[in-house]
Amino acid sequence: MGRRVVAVVNFPVKQIGPFQSAVLVTGFYDAKGAVVLPQPERPVPNGSHLV
Repeated sequence: MGRRVVAVVNFPVKQIGPFQSAVLVTGFYDAKGAVVLPQPERPVPNGSHLV
């Protein structure tokens, strides 16, 4: 909550376990295997396109 992250939206709906998903949140694994979510370096409007 309260964070902007990089995601791909408007994907066709996919079944992910018991859920249906139409978005892909991007991330990286760090050296310990934890997921790090990329964030814009400064504020951008919600829904901005990645260029």
